[in-house]
Amino acid sequence: CKSQASLLHGVTGSGKTEIYLRAVAEALARGRRAAILVPEISITPQTVARFAARFPGRVAVLHSALSEGERYDTWRRARAGLVDIVVGPRSALFSPLSPLGLIVLDEEHDSSYKQESPRPRYHAREAALELARQTGATVILGSATPSLESYYRAQRGEFNLLEMPRRIMGHTRRLRDLQSRYHVPHIRYQDLHDGPSEARYIPLPPVQIVDLRAELRAGNRSIFSRALQQAMDEALGRGEQVILFLNRRGTATFVLCRDCGAVLRCPRCDTPLTYHGPRSSLVCHHCNHREPQPDHCLQCGSKRIRYFGLGTERVETTVREHWPNARLVRWDRDTARTHAAHANILQQFVDGEADVLVGTQMIAKGLDLPLVTVVGVISADPALNLPDFRSSERAFQLLAQVAGRAGRGLLGGRVILQTYRPDHHAIAAAAAHDYAGFAARELAFRREQGYPPYRRLAKLVYEHANPNRAQAEAQALADALRGALARRGLAPADLIGPAPPFFARLRGRYRWQIVLRHADPAEFLRAIQVSPGWRVDVDPASVL
Repeated sequence: CKSQASLLHGVTGSGKTEIYLRAVAEALARGRRAAILVPEISITPQTVARFAARFPGRVAVLHSALSEGERYDTWRRARAGLVDIVVGPRSALFSPLSPLGLIVLDEEHDSSYKQESPRPRYHAREAALELARQTGATVILGSATPSLESYYRAQRGEFNLLEMPRRIMGHTRRLRDLQSRYHVPHIRYQDLHDGPSEARYIPLPPVQIVDLRAELRAGNRSIFSRALQQAMDEALGRGEQVILFLNRRGTATFVLCRDCGAVLRCPRCDTPLTYHGPRSSLVCHHCNHREPQPDHCLQCGSKRIRYFGLGTERVETTVREHWPNARLVRWDRDTARTHAAHANILQQFVDGEADVLVGTQMIAKGLDLPLVTVVGVISADPALNLPDFRSSERAFQLLAQVAGRAGRGLLGGRVILQTYRPDHHAIAAAAAHDYAGFAARELAFRREQGYPPYRRLAKLVYEHANPNRAQAEAQALADALRGALARRGLAPADLIGPAPPFFARLRGRYRWQIVLRHADPAEFLRAIQVSPGWRVDVDPASVL
């Protein structure tokens, strides 16, 4: 069977979900069924609700809060033909829907589509394309910020490239009704000159880049720039909503002794402990090790302990100090540990019971919040500072998606993006809503350096409680791989390592890593005796 795959590249608010709904209706009209994949059900309830409303009684939803019995019941109903549409994370792809007519991957760029642990390690996009090849189903990959792999394949003609460059607002009559209902004095929209005469659209929100170095030189040591403070004052004064984004949890990201310079680290992972003020404790975000707040340095006994960095807890505290009358909710892994907690926080904000939403990357995922007029990015820099070839792409995607939460309704909106690196190309492109320019530059870099989508990678990781054993095992496999490369006439530079990865020790086990570049890494590795202790990840989401 021939598969039909399309990349739907539509800016935030352009109406991608409506395209999915119409594609599902078309599949159902042909007597076929549909699988709708979303990154995480708990943070995409609006998408789920739209499918359930459009196709009542025909939709089943999979999510992590379901019991094994409920999962089995959904599987049984799908197999019996009692449901036509399954909405869920990557595992929903394996629902027994027959005959299958449509597979949608919403937010196809999202890294959660790659399963890394436990095995099998696979990417839902590749699995969907293979399933479509076998069944003749249509695949739609949708995103405002497509993965560079998908965009490259669309440029090469492997996928149909469908562009939706504008935010569709609606028709004049509907806009006037909404304006009257919500008592909005002025609506920012533009005429759609190449469409129906009554159609209107709204522009993407303007993004103001604030150089935090200039803020410091001006004497502003607050985590809020003067521009962001003013924007929040104005929005909150008008009864509008504000989103503040920072992709770090906690109050301080590391704790240091000012006398001897020691950083408090996790005894099992060697990573700096994060201070959480509300619990007065230090927490490792990798293994969940916890320690009480120290009153002295364990190395030298000094009481001159200093807290550095910031997380969402500190942002929350600072907002409450500056705007004591603002109603605030925080949305991160600490406040939303369950499916119900996610839904409750989002519903509070959607219902207008909160004025300010402080959150991590989960607030970037496809939410439609029409009363949000200001989005403040507290710091755009953390994602840029990781030693990974995808760091610029991830930073661009995250910033563009967060910015897309502003100005989606009648009131318009703006984005304040704070950074110490205002000239970085990912930040400049996100601020200009310039996906094509960013992709062209990043793909040129990938081609020059031999990274995906031009070359494929395999990441091999070995862990052991004994550091010498881990290093020796890594060196032995690296020597074997170099020998195999030489016998095939391939360059030694196609093997990177062995070396400790970014997280060199986790949960008490020392880690060593090898990265292999090859046209078909799986085929190459089949000829090598790789011991069972190695974790092999072909096409890894990250090389950290």
